[in-house]
Amino acid sequence: MRLKDRLGREWRFLRKLRRTLGRVKSIAPDSPNLICDDLQEAMDKWRDRPAMTFEGRTITYGELDGIANRYAHWAKGINLRRGQTVALFMPNRLEYFCVWYGLSKVGVITALINNQLTGAALAHCLTISGASHCIVDPETSGAFEDVRDGLETHVQQWVLGEARGEQRDLIQALKSCSQLPPDRSVREGMVARDTCLYIYTSGTTGLPKAARITHVRAQLYMRGFAGSTGAEAKDRIYVALPLYHATGGLCALGAALLNGGSVVLKKRFSATQFWPDIVAEGCTMFVYIGELCRYLVNHPESQEETRHKLRLAFGNGLRPDVWSVMKSRFRIPDILEFYGSTEGNVSMFNFDGKEGAIGRVPRYLRSRFNFRLVQFDVENEVPIRGPDGFCVECGPGQIGECVGRIGGDARAEYTGYVDKAASEKKVLKDVFAKGDAWFRTGDLLRQDAEGYFYFIDRIGDTFRWKGENVSTNEVSARLQEAPGVLEANVYGVAAPGADGRAGMAALVTESEFDLAAFGEHVARELPSYAQPLFLRMMPAMETTGTFKQRKVDLVEQGFDPGKVKTPLYFKDPDKGYVKITKTVFAKLTAGGYRL
Repeated sequence: MRLKDRLGREWRFLRKLRRTLGRVKSIAPDSPNLICDDLQEAMDKWRDRPAMTFEGRTITYGELDGIANRYAHWAKGINLRRGQTVALFMPNRLEYFCVWYGLSKVGVITALINNQLTGAALAHCLTISGASHCIVDPETSGAFEDVRDGLETHVQQWVLGEARGEQRDLIQALKSCSQLPPDRSVREGMVARDTCLYIYTSGTTGLPKAARITHVRAQLYMRGFAGSTGAEAKDRIYVALPLYHATGGLCALGAALLNGGSVVLKKRFSATQFWPDIVAEGCTMFVYIGELCRYLVNHPESQEETRHKLRLAFGNGLRPDVWSVMKSRFRIPDILEFYGSTEGNVSMFNFDGKEGAIGRVPRYLRSRFNFRLVQFDVENEVPIRGPDGFCVECGPGQIGECVGRIGGDARAEYTGYVDKAASEKKVLKDVFAKGDAWFRTGDLLRQDAEGYFYFIDRIGDTFRWKGENVSTNEVSARLQEAPGVLEANVYGVAAPGADGRAGMAALVTESEFDLAAFGEHVARELPSYAQPLFLRMMPAMETTGTFKQRKVDLVEQGFDPGKVKTPLYFKDPDKGYVKITKTVFAKLTAGGYRL
């Protein structure tokens, strides 16, 4: 790269970084300024501007604030005190943000529960929240009713709709509540370190855990994206992600509402409706999760996909193979990829738009950031320590676990989960000095010589086979480049008579998928140890509400045709991929094949 071009890139990078840090530098854990104060300032400043559009209805900042105030007074009216919890169990709708914003004004915590949960997982989330009241709508009321009697304590159900039996009519209750803000004295003594929300992990490998989101953490999310996206009052941000998760519910809403812009909210994502909505609503940005973008790329072309006014897409998890297609096919000028975790203290942005990178920290700014990569033993799933007992930092090109130094300032604070034992498991001590403490992200990353970071895999998703480390993320990327493959989910399974775990891939394919051609692609693109030994064909990939692929059930079912009803294949060393029948399975389990 020429010196002039390099200097230009650095200037643009520093300008965007300065803009982002400028929005968060005044945040302090001990400050009496809470997230609701930030939002109230925005509501008062842009009172008559459109704030949110949902299913044909648009409300102004003033109207949004009025709805939130009703919820605040409702909470006071039923004697909820600050520090107590209300569970919010609804799909995206106009009132969703208003509920937790309003409750935060009186110091009440809101537990944002995945509206797709049922049964034991739902009961678990309600129980660990400690909520005594739960807000539902007609779509989620039935799931709550199914678990209500099995909850450890009584949880009163409030319905935004017709109430039946022991349910209470929240619409009717709100009618008598004031639209004026509650007096600030009700939260006197509260500081930004106090809890505002519980946001749950996606539960890809077990029951969800409740991450404690303090006011200061919510401020970092909302103010950080208000700065990093460069959003302005004229911007309209399309949000089809669930509001119970931080990316849609805090990052995207903060970018819009703290800048006077407006949110175009959808109940759920639809690849068919996405571009018609973007064009009809005049959206200038949208927020994504990586798999959402893959759905768009896999969808048939439409006229609307290039007739938009988009200037930026921002989100996380965008795979390199989808990235270039997104920009070229859909003509999106800029993509802002970021990295972070709901419960952690590590975050970074890829301000340069370098394809595949999740962020960048130049060496000359290294001291300004609290995270590092440490060398990692994949087989034993522990960081590598040197002769002095301390962890060994990765050099350029080396893969290691990303850890974040835990400190007292806003950006380095670690609040963890409601479950203290689970929180403690994520802390690594004596990393680079005696007595220091670092948050374990559980992610394997790589940094290049220019300071760009690349996501490799989740710890536990990387497995060992034939003495080699296999990254499920990297193998999935190669498989998804094969003709006819729409989605690939790679994982390791126990193989009879073999050490380590054998690679298996669940595939969603087009009708013209050619298994023989796929086998040739695998042999050509992947080293022998990384080639999946087993395949499982699926009509659709099971994902969480935030489009993360679930693996736990796939790993448990393995390649047993007695447990899997869709086609299964085994990579025969002589014939290529062959169908697993009961006879083939019996031969596999008896050690009749050379793996």
